[in-house]
Amino acid sequence: MSQAADTPTLSTPTASERLASARQAIERKGWSRAQLDLRSVVRDEPDNADAHNLLAYTYRKQEKPNLSKAFEHYRIALKINPLHKGAHEYIGEAYVMDRKPNLAEKHLADLERICGNKTCEEYVDLAQSIAAYRKANP
Repeated sequence: MSQAADTPTLSTPTASERLASARQAIERKGWSRAQLDLRSVVRDEPDNADAHNLLAYTYRKQEKPNLSKAFEHYRIALKINPLHKGAHEYIGEAYVMDRKPNLAEKHLADLERICGNKTCEEYVDLAQSIAAYRKANP
């Protein structure tokens, strides 16, 4: 028996397709949509540091930030890849949000070591966040 030519075949998106979809949702600030995609990537690829980093980012950026979930996934991303520049930047920004700039500065130092300079984008962004916090909270 052969299948009819017009019978649709359902295919599950790959992890990389779901990651791309999540990145598009993040650009639109569609945090719930991004979380849905990223949770499925993390489920299927638990060692995907980028997926954990982005999932943490969505928890931090949503209207009511969930910093505990953000920290959980940033820590997983950094355990998988201790040199993940984005995770170091973003966990540092989460520490600033949590009013813990000293912990953020530890990740700034990590970024300086990883980047080999103080000019990589992640270092500059985190340094600016820490400086703004310190200025607003002398």
